[in-house]
Amino acid sequence: EKLRVSEPCNAYDFGQIMNAVNANKDKAACADLLTVTDPKTLPVLLSNKLEGEILLIFIQSLQHYVAGKDPGLAYQHLFYLSKAERFKVVLALLSKNEKEEVQQLFDLLSESQSDQYSLEDLESLKKVYEL
Repeated sequence: EKLRVSEPCNAYDFGQIMNAVNANKDKAACADLLTVTDPKTLPVLLSNKLEGEILLIFIQSLQHYVAGKDPGLAYQHLFYLSKAERFKVVLALLSKNEKEEVQQLFDLLSESQSDQYSLEDLESLKKVYEL
């Protein structure tokens, strides 16, 4: 059964949806969640709950479902994700393969055109992601 996703009102709602998404590794539902969620609210919604597997499912969902349709939105999510609590800790714990997945998303975004970001913006964000 397809997970129905609506805009989360608060960190608790967001956490509940993310638990369901994560349990099923449902990248399409995660993409739906990221599409209805204002990127600016991501750090607040994530609160202190950012984990490696959440970061990865975000990256995979953005890569497979969002970046092709709306590279600007994917960039915004990457930007605000990097402002979340625990981001540096989670980033430091990613494996080489996981880092490569993040790199692939950045590659995809650098091939896309968007008025939401320039290649310079992308390059500086890549440094934040330690790529």
